[in-house]
Amino acid sequence: MPCFSSIASRTLPALLLAAAVPAHAQLPQPVRDMLEAAIATGDAQKVATVAEIARATNPDDIAEIDTLEQAFEAEQRQLAAQETAAKREAIREAGFFENWSGEGEIGAARSSGNSSTTGLTAGLKLAREGIDWEHRIRARADYQRSNGVTTKEQYLAAYQPRYNLSPVFFAYGLAQYERDRFQGFSARYSGSVGAGYRVIDTETVELTVEAGPAYRRTEFVDGTSDGSISAFAGLDAGWQIAERIALTQEADAFLDSGNITLTSLTGLEAGLGAGLRARLSYGVEYDSDPLAGAVSTDTLSRFTLIYGF
Repeated sequence: MPCFSSIASRTLPALLLAAAVPAHAQLPQPVRDMLEAAIATGDAQKVATVAEIARATNPDDIAEIDTLEQAFEAEQRQLAAQETAAKREAIREAGFFENWSGEGEIGAARSSGNSSTTGLTAGLKLAREGIDWEHRIRARADYQRSNGVTTKEQYLAAYQPRYNLSPVFFAYGLAQYERDRFQGFSARYSGSVGAGYRVIDTETVELTVEAGPAYRRTEFVDGTSDGSISAFAGLDAGWQIAERIALTQEADAFLDSGNITLTSLTGLEAGLGAGLRARLSYGVEYDSDPLAGAVSTDTLSRFTLIYGF
């Protein structure tokens, strides 16, 4: 037996349209049929186009055409509000470990002959969007061994909660751990709180910036350690160039009186289907005051496969 809600969803548009039609309606039946057929599709663009043609061909019936179109728009707003309310309720009732999405990334390289090199890069990103809160987790590991000697061993893990103050402004927190012996530190802990702004947020282009005070503690490979107050700034951008081609950019900076650390990761992605993408990326890390024997700038090119879930 059909449920009441399904019956109501089918009869509501007809009732609204019937109530919207003036008693002295004179709109020709073929034109009315054309409008009602467009309205039945639920496509706002199609309804607007048909209504515009109807106005041009029936100038004496513009008021009636307007009434029919306005009734359709009111119904669409009501349905959108109901859908939004249902989504918010589902998010509110979901547990913390539900409604997560993310992507896993992996790449490897192996060469032999005059030199023997093995490389592995792996990454993970998780995100959960709630009504007011967002949670973001990311982790990355890069490892390389050449002729039996480890030449790169780099790890990063970060957690960032966000609280939405408005559709474009948010407050954030950041907790981050890094390890890179070849840059001179066995562990580096960073924490920051601040504000962010969604500069652009469209279907094809996204740009978000954030900044705030931070604290960093670094444990160096020579056994010494250092802690300092600094400033943090971050940028996250994406551009959907074509249906399966996208350009991404992540960058952040920690600045204090004694040291400046900058990181940048630029990626070009190509969709392969079934949630799988290929990414070519170029990363740059800069440390203005490295330990003796370490260079200030470190770069890494990666070719990886990404699976979104």
